[in-house]
Amino acid sequence: MLLTFSGNIEAVDNGERRTIAGKIAPYGEVGNTSAGRVVFAENSITVPEVSKVKLLMSHDNSKPVGRMQSITSNKTGLYASFKVSASTRGTDAILLAQEQLMDGLSVGVEVEDSRPEKDYLLVTAATLKEVSLVESAAFPSAAVLKIAAQENAVDNQPTETTGETVDKAPEEMAAEGTYLPDGATVTLKSVSYKDDEAAGATEPVEAARRIIKPSALNSQRVRTPITNMGAYTEHKIKAALGNDESKLYVTAADDSWTTNPAFNPTQYLTEFVTNTRFPRSAVDACSKGVLPPKGNTINVPALVDSNGGLNGVAPVVTVEAEAGAVANTGMVTEYLTGTVNKYSGMNTLSVELLERTDNPQFFAELTNQLQVAYMNATDQAVITAINATGFTSTGVAATAAGLISYTAESTANVYKNSGYFAQNFVGSTGIYNLLLGATDSTGRPIFNAYQPNAAALANAAGMVSNNSVRGNVLGLDLYVDRFMTAGVADNSAFILAPEAFTVYESPQAYMSVNVVSNLQVQVAIYGFMATIAKIPYGICRLNIS
Repeated sequence: MLLTFSGNIEAVDNGERRTIAGKIAPYGEVGNTSAGRVVFAENSITVPEVSKVKLLMSHDNSKPVGRMQSITSNKTGLYASFKVSASTRGTDAILLAQEQLMDGLSVGVEVEDSRPEKDYLLVTAATLKEVSLVESAAFPSAAVLKIAAQENAVDNQPTETTGETVDKAPEEMAAEGTYLPDGATVTLKSVSYKDDEAAGATEPVEAARRIIKPSALNSQRVRTPITNMGAYTEHKIKAALGNDESKLYVTAADDSWTTNPAFNPTQYLTEFVTNTRFPRSAVDACSKGVLPPKGNTINVPALVDSNGGLNGVAPVVTVEAEAGAVANTGMVTEYLTGTVNKYSGMNTLSVELLERTDNPQFFAELTNQLQVAYMNATDQAVITAINATGFTSTGVAATAAGLISYTAESTANVYKNSGYFAQNFVGSTGIYNLLLGATDSTGRPIFNAYQPNAAALANAAGMVSNNSVRGNVLGLDLYVDRFMTAGVADNSAFILAPEAFTVYESPQAYMSVNVVSNLQVQVAIYGFMATIAKIPYGICRLNIS
């Protein structure tokens, strides 16, 4: 399994040679990686040969910009330094980092040993493969502490000019209506921070950037005095009084996008709108197991008798009279079988889209949407499997009173049938709606009381929130799942002991395949999952009368 994750960077040029150094991997911190939520244990990442680890641009092996010089590890994480190439690409990498256009470090590791925890994967052994400069970060604490350009890579010495020196960025001066005269020099400065290893504190470091020297190609000249609303008002008044120059200036300023469509480019924002992201509530409500790496079926030995919904027979102990015969009851066990299914999806891209796009966010969102589609498909599969097993409750009305009756009966039956306590209540959005609006005979909310007073506390049957799909219903943890049977109907809710149903799942994997005939690229996501109802009668499905 190959994981990638990233952290923020800060750009500093203090006159040293061209190096990039910083924290590349935190220990004990949850991060969203290419395989979901992951935590790296202390000293879990190793580097077989430091000099062979390259610094890349956006995980592109064809665009290396540096090579690792050193690496150290402490309790907080892994730190490394890289020598940046003196090539044009290396210079571009430093400038992009300094301008905060690529302000992340993304690290790729090959996982060798891991174990699933409650809501994340704990990696205990992994090998570092590469480090890349990217746009954004996944681990908040992973940050570059220093980026130093080579001494002769930029001109940090003031040069003799015929103009003045302005300590502002060109875009700032343009916004203010200020333009540089011929021969002016612009010095850019930024402030960043460096890590104090002894005390853990930070201190400001002033970073001098390169001097931009104007030429005939990049000098700005004043073409119109109307650079803000004040100047526009001034010349509008002068034009009304008969000033011919002001009339020309105002006429030019009054040109609109309608009359100049060529100068009105469409602007695309970096935000991405979608309604596909939903949690796997049904999966989260079940117990989890690790899927073995081999085989298309898995077997689990069990002794669950007919009270639990299977055919096992347990030994029997009886009371006998003195010298009476001992009852002989054979124990009968069986294997519970789960079928391993593959869940996969694919997106086909043109080579033009891959090579001509200038927005790396496309690739991130493509990956996110494939992950979301995988999560939705596996969640629906778990709901289907649960609805095919278990038992149904006594018929109840589609009301708050009906749900309370269903919950009370099912909780007792789950314990009687499985020996485990019911813990989770999974319901549809229709059930969610009913719980939010449930009131007693006086109109007070039963499950949705915000800061209830003493009288409302008498209705403390749970807490269902308007802004969360998690809550509590009569002591059970609530999970709202949009893929459950719609409305308040049969199978629109189930109550279970997590031990009664287990989901065995493999890590997700990605595959890219070049289609040579039309130069398209297929990006696919796939994974394997099996489910086993270990104690079917430890699950009780809603039955509406």
